[in-house]
Amino acid sequence: MALTPEQLERQSRHILLKEIGGPGVQKLAAARVSIVGAGALGGPCAMYLAAAGVGEIELWDADTVDRSNLQRQVQFTEADTGHLKVDRLAERLNASAPDCRIIRQARRWSEADALSGDVLIDGTDNFETRFALNRVAHASGRPLVSGAATRWSGQVSVFASGVETGQPCYQCFVPEAPPMAEACEDVGVVGPVTGIVASHMALEAMKIITGAGRPLMGQVLILDGLSGVSRAVKLRQDTDCPVCSA
Repeated sequence: MALTPEQLERQSRHILLKEIGGPGVQKLAAARVSIVGAGALGGPCAMYLAAAGVGEIELWDADTVDRSNLQRQVQFTEADTGHLKVDRLAERLNASAPDCRIIRQARRWSEADALSGDVLIDGTDNFETRFALNRVAHASGRPLVSGAATRWSGQVSVFASGVETGQPCYQCFVPEAPPMAEACEDVGVVGPVTGIVASHMALEAMKIITGAGRPLMGQVLILDGLSGVSRAVKLRQDTDCPVCSA
């Protein structure tokens, strides 16, 4: 896939990196990514991926922008309140990366909905959707980049149970929804933590697409915003997992 002079200029800093280079930039331009959730995680993640030259981004979200979102969903402004998140985010992405094809899905994703991306990104905030995305990723043999944030902490991982044998899936990590799961609207979340998590999610997607480095497969990166400390914890496949152990 030949790059235009404009694309070469835009991606010049990535081309300088030996781990990406021209071939990696071409892979990004040919890549398709599906992002479920256009909020505090999915929105900034989409902005970085579009800026990196990803060729197609599919956005799923049924919500409209609320003023309470603006504390952390930096892709939106006061003028966006009341408008569909996918519409405003798509406009923002096209303004900064006109070569990126944006597919808007202004509804809540369900397991019956086909996802166009080769890489799936979970930017949701509920376990029902996370479990469903995990099942789809495993069954279709696609990697799933997952992130979460609450209060002062966040976590990022890549689940590739359908890609590599013996890899854990999301349900190996979280077998069932915690009975006292905390929602940000109930306990709060500090804005920059969601940005850090979203940036890590975009980074993991880029590594998967370009083949650079080692994606967080079989690991979860745990971030503590208060202490400034992060650590990676190794995950193991659950031999009794209903999704990936068969």
